[in-house]
Amino acid sequence: MPVVSVYDIEKNKVAEVALNDAVFGAEVNRDVIYEVVRMQMAAKRQGTHDTKERGEIRGGGKKPWRQKGTGRARVGTTRSPLWRGGGTVFGPTPRDYSFTVPKKVRRLALISALSMKVREEKLLVLKDFPLAEVKTKKFKEVLDRFGLKKTLVVIGEADRVLEMSSRNLPDVKMMRCEGINVYDLLKYDSLVLLEPSIQKIEGALA
Repeated sequence: MPVVSVYDIEKNKVAEVALNDAVFGAEVNRDVIYEVVRMQMAAKRQGTHDTKERGEIRGGGKKPWRQKGTGRARVGTTRSPLWRGGGTVFGPTPRDYSFTVPKKVRRLALISALSMKVREEKLLVLKDFPLAEVKTKKFKEVLDRFGLKKTLVVIGEADRVLEMSSRNLPDVKMMRCEGINVYDLLKYDSLVLLEPSIQKIEGALA
């Protein structure tokens, strides 16, 4: 069972917390992580690309020349894919790239990603994150105190002051524990959990 230190925002160790072994100490399954990340990336694709086939291009109704007797190859329309300005053969058309994987696979991938953060010692647990007002500078000072750069911060419940203080930092993303996902866990180097969020994550995944 992993045991991690709990700090306050002044970088003082205030306690220790034992993490659920089934969520933060599981075997890392890279195959399911790959499948879930691929699913998330596919869902983000717009799929609005479109090319016109020969039947969608304006004009080309008249036969350019007669079928026989000219010495040239037969042709029925100027919108043939062989001609300049003609249609595209097998070009991309609007489509939905999204697909789903089983719920158990998504759960296993999330557990694997969390366990990976613990194993790589890239998980930081904070007792709380008190800010009296919206101040990006003060929020950044706390991250700098711990030497954090590209960071994902997970909070247990909505906190307008924290969320607004972090939104202008390009390398920081803050989310509530309900939105935690595999892609963001891998994208950001460090994971910061506020202590109240741990119980909710374990309750959802254990």
